[in-house]
Amino acid sequence: MTSPDTSPAPADRTPADRAPVDWPARANEAARSVTSHFGQRLLFLPGTHLGAVRWPSNRLQNLFHPWHYWWQAQYVDCLVDAGRRELGNGATQAARFNGPDNASAGKLASRLVTGIRLRNAFTFVNSYYDDMAWLALATLRLQNLAEETRKPGRRRNARVHKTLTLQFDSASTDDLGGGTFWSKKRDFKNTPATAPVALYYARTGQQAKAQRLVDWLNTVVFDQAQGLYVDGARLNAAGEITVENNIYTYNQGPVLGALLELGGDENLSRAAAVIRAIDQHLTVAAPALVPGSSPGTRTSILRCDGTGDGGLFTGILCRYLALAAADARLPEGARTTAAELVHATAEAFWAGRRTQGGPIFSIHAALPADATYPAGAAVELSTQLQAWMALEAAATLSGAAITGAAPAAP
Repeated sequence: MTSPDTSPAPADRTPADRAPVDWPARANEAARSVTSHFGQRLLFLPGTHLGAVRWPSNRLQNLFHPWHYWWQAQYVDCLVDAGRRELGNGATQAARFNGPDNASAGKLASRLVTGIRLRNAFTFVNSYYDDMAWLALATLRLQNLAEETRKPGRRRNARVHKTLTLQFDSASTDDLGGGTFWSKKRDFKNTPATAPVALYYARTGQQAKAQRLVDWLNTVVFDQAQGLYVDGARLNAAGEITVENNIYTYNQGPVLGALLELGGDENLSRAAAVIRAIDQHLTVAAPALVPGSSPGTRTSILRCDGTGDGGLFTGILCRYLALAAADARLPEGARTTAAELVHATAEAFWAGRRTQGGPIFSIHAALPADATYPAGAAVELSTQLQAWMALEAAATLSGAAITGAAPAAP
């Protein structure tokens, strides 16, 4: 792999003329790290896979700790990313991210879906509609991968989509003017549930339902001042709608995905505006360890949001920024900004990785892993999936021209 150029770059931008980086190879390293450190059979059952929440950990003790359904859904998505790269390399045994003697990424993802169902008491339904939406999106991509590799997906995938679509239909009501409930308590409608459900509807040919949800997002939880989507809305004791104004990085991702999937001038214009707002409000200065950075000329990278669920947020946003960067329907400036944010953030995760016992990636892209995960510290799955997603996003852009045709849902 060619070493990147270390000459200074213009402030807040990734060097355009930097020597090429082998992003697919980096993504493969992240895939191998996560699957080897965290991946395991459920109860040693053959044909199953599940991600441990922490590494190192005890397999039996893991059964008595939270296992995080939606983290596992993101894990499925990452494996599908790896599977698409295997497909691009001929889908042969030699193309497998983990070597020819191991299961393909697609096969491992299928085992993971089986593990999720078993660990979730033999069902894909849980108490949170956003969790289910993430799994629905991931299994839809897994089904598409199976079809493209001429290995038809199991009928299970169709059952997943039928079951979860009914859940989304029941949660997407006219209460609070529209939107999707967050949980079975049905007291809060928010962006974390509404946006991925809208994207799922759009990807399954239910554009009218998707557009109604997007319209609700635009009307109720869009912050005009910042140009970003806030958390959600609920009814107070007086029966009035009150808005929760927290802004999270990952919420902007599936909104972008839904806007792009639906298309049309208004949606695409809003998508471009959201990218500009992300660049303005959700970035921090990159560390000097990123190639092209120096104390006075730092690139900007996406901010990160800590551990736990927040450990996934930036990776999810990178996934959808990469889709925007490859979408020729968007203005060139928006596509360039999206690509730069993905590449700079992925570069920061890579440059700050800990190689001993790894690679282990940092909680925060702006800090090295040695600072956030010193040797001997327990490492959370969410944070490693986040870096893997960022690297996969960069890898997708390395394989397609930014000016190419609008991509199908990957």
